Amino acid sequence: MSVKKENLLDLGLLWLRILMGVGIAHHGFGKVFGGNIEGFAQGVAKLGFPVPIVFAWLSALAEFAGGILVAIGFQTRIAALFVFINMSVAAFMQHAADPLKVKELALCYWVMAGTLILTGGGKFSFKRRGN
Repeated sequence: MSVKKENLLDLGLLWLRILMGVGIAHHGFGKVFGGNIEGFAQGVAKLGFPVPIVFAWLSALAEFAGGILVAIGFQTRIAALFVFINMSVAAFMQHAADPLKVKELALCYWVMAGTLILTGGGKFSFKRRGN
């Protein structure tokens, strides 16, 4: 691949990482710092997860911390995996019966996270194992 194509690919991955990372971190921020994790845990309990408060925190942190890590390109594949799992639950369990309009944001984050799992963060990221 030519240097120009490689640079464009890496710029595209940077763009994807920033958009996805900042967006999903914003969603997680409200859950982590919004003061209503108990309400979120009630929704998690309705999905049948054991110890819903723990899973609610794991979900919120997957979005917030995972988003930040993806945006800066640190351990991109691992962070994207946590986002991917979280969005799988959101899209295919929480919003399973909802119309596409309701679940499309979760599906978009799911696709972006899946892409970053496969590609890594690109050269404009922290080069670490798992990236």
